[in-house]
Parts: sequence; structure tokens; C-alpha cells
Amino acid sequence: METIFALDTFYAVMSGALVMFMAAGFTMLEAGLVQKKDVSEIVTKNIGLYSIACIMYLVCGFMVMYPGDATIIAGILPEFATSWGLSTSLPNDQIGMPYGMDEGVTYYSQQADFFFQVVFVATAMSIVSGAVAGRMKLIPFFLFAIVLTGVIYPIQGYWNWGGGFLSEMGYSDYAGSGTVHLCGAAAALAVVLVLGPRNGKYAADGTSQPMPGSNIPMAALGVWILWLGWFGFNGGSELKVSTEAAAIAVSQVFLNTNMAAAGGVVTAILLSLLLTKKMDVTMAMNGAIAGLVAITAGPSAPSAGTAVLIGAAGGALVYFSILFFDKTLKIDDPVGAISAHGIVGILGVLAVPVTNADASLYNQLVGVISIAGFTFLASLATIFVINKFVPIRASDEEQYAGLDSSEIGVEAYPEF
Repeated sequence: METIFALDTFYAVMSGALVMFMAAGFTMLEAGLVQKKDVSEIVTKNIGLYSIACIMYLVCGFMVMYPGDATIIAGILPEFATSWGLSTSLPNDQIGMPYGMDEGVTYYSQQADFFFQVVFVATAMSIVSGAVAGRMKLIPFFLFAIVLTGVIYPIQGYWNWGGGFLSEMGYSDYAGSGTVHLCGAAAALAVVLVLGPRNGKYAADGTSQPMPGSNIPMAALGVWILWLGWFGFNGGSELKVSTEAAAIAVSQVFLNTNMAAAGGVVTAILLSLLLTKKMDVTMAMNGAIAGLVAITAGPSAPSAGTAVLIGAAGGALVYFSILFFDKTLKIDDPVGAISAHGIVGILGVLAVPVTNADASLYNQLVGVISIAGFTFLASLATIFVINKFVPIRASDEEQYAGLDSSEIGVEAYPEF
């Protein structure tokens, strides 16, 4: 039993480390797709948000997400509890039924459980970072990160993974297409609507103006890092690897995760070639992320071939969604985060009943509406309050000079 406990604890910690490395992937992707004058600000934003997410989830987020019986409205609203430090001696009834607990059998340590989950929280906040790039000030961004990672994310996370009403009704979201990715994208959309587009993004007649990124190889490296980290994201969500059945299940999750990403890339490239006669590398990169997001809600059930199709659907959806948000809705999203994580996150959640007979489309729809609706409204209220006291948008002059100059004081590319 001790060997099994040690093995599963090690697997959880290493899976968490892979997901933590996704923070580097988001940083590289965003830094490569924004203008040179904003890259240092992007790097600061990402390393800061990760650190804030870790602290806030330790202070209160973990306890809010796993309240046990400590609820204000059972299944919907947990009590707001704070904590400082984790101990295996903490009674399980104080933290609910966290990952790794099944009928009283502990698969891995509580510390490993916390670490594995806190990197998911940071992932959700990273989605916001990409969508607001190039025009949002750092201090209000960090203030928003405090609220999202400490309160908003844990409340909706409780609904699914903490024993809340979504889990009780049968909502199925294996690794978080809804709980993580849709949550982050809904928050991003709320902030972007208040923030507005980058200066110069849309001409007087509403035409979208190209704003080329600083470094495509860097952005591509970010995608490769995210692709690798996703094996921890999805594979770690199997929760254990110490039995033959669990090992096979983990292997299937790894296989399906990889194949879905490949399906997303190929589909995005083919669509780009058909519609523009060019192979758009940014669409290829978003195709990979879309494929990964699409399979995340249910990576254990499909065959590898079905995973390719799910990823391909994500790659097609993200292509048209990015164009729709940019050219029709005039919503400026420099990295396509709202489309890749939000719109495709919805697809991933709704695709689960196709391969999982225990899931129903109705329950999945309730999950989508609940997570997206709550996160959007809570984020909108939060950013309105923050903006009232600390203006969130950089001035036209600051945007023209670059946020590296006005916010950081260190340029990423001083030779330019």
C-alpha cells in the first residue's frame, strides 16, 4: 500500500510539474504574438499571475473549492474559508473529497493534490492574459487575478470537482474543457469588453488592421511546450497510475491528447490553404491548442481515431471563430484565446456524450451555461469595480510607446 501511495503521489506531482511548465508555454506564445514593444510586459504579467494564483489558492481557493459540508447554499455556494499551510493531518471532512480520494482510500498526498490543482488555476488566468495583451495595465490585471484565482474559479470549480450541483447531476468534464478553459475564456471576454481593442487595431471604417507578432518561432515554441504540458493536464487527471487498468487508461489519455492536437493542426492548415491560398502559421498554432482543448473534457473514452476527429472539429471551429470575433464582432483578442479556449471549450464539453454513454447533452449544456454565465458576470462586475478605482486601460500614448516602456522600464528588444 505504501508503494502504491508513493507511486501515485509521484505521478500526481510530476503531472503537476508538466502543467506548471505550460505557464512557460503561454508566456512564449503570447510574447511571440504581440508586438516587440509589449513583450517584457507579457513576461512580467505571466510570471506574476502564476505566483498570485499559487498564493491565492493556498490562502483561500483550495478551501472554497473543497468545502465539504461548509456551504452557504449546498451544491451552489461554498463558505469562504481561509487557510495557511497544508498538512496531511487535516481532516478530510474539512476539505471535502479532493482528487485522490475514493471511498476513504488515499491515492496520493494532500500536498500533491493541492499542487496538481493550483497549476490548473494558473492556466485559467493565463487565458485572460493573452486576450488582454497590448493594452491592459499590470496593477489592475494583478488585482483581477487575485479575485479570479481566489474566488471566481474556486466557486465554479466546486460545482464540478468539489461535490457541487454539476457533479451531482452528472455533468462530465474529465480535465476541464469547461471548468478551466471555458472559465478562463469567459473571464477574458468580460475583461476585453470593458477594456476595448488595442489602439490602431480597427480603422475608422471598422476594418481590422494586422498587428504582426514579434517572434513566430517563439510563439511556436510556446505551442510545443503547451502540447507537452497537456499530457500532464489530461493524463494526470486520471489521478493514479499504480494499477494495470489505470496505466492503460493513462496511456489512452496520452494517445488521444496527442492525436486530437494533430487533428486540430491539420484541419486549421487545410482550411487556411483552401480559403486564403496560404498556410497561416498562427492558425496552425491555434489549431493545435483547439484540438487539445476539445479533447480535454473526455480524453479517456474515445478511440485514437475519434480523438483525431474531435481535434479536427476544434481546429475548424477555432479558425472561423477567430475570424468572427475579429472581423464581425470587432473584439480584439491578440492570441485567439477566447476562441481557442472558450468556443472550443464549449465544443469539448458538448462532445462528451458522443463517446461517453453515461453523459447526457442536457447535463453538459447546463454545465456550459452555468460556468460561462457565472464566470462572465462575476468577472464583469469585478473588472467594473477595479476600473472605477484603478483605470485598466493604458493610454494611447502608452500603447504607442509600448507597455515595456510605460509599465516595466525594460525593453525585450532594445535594439529595435
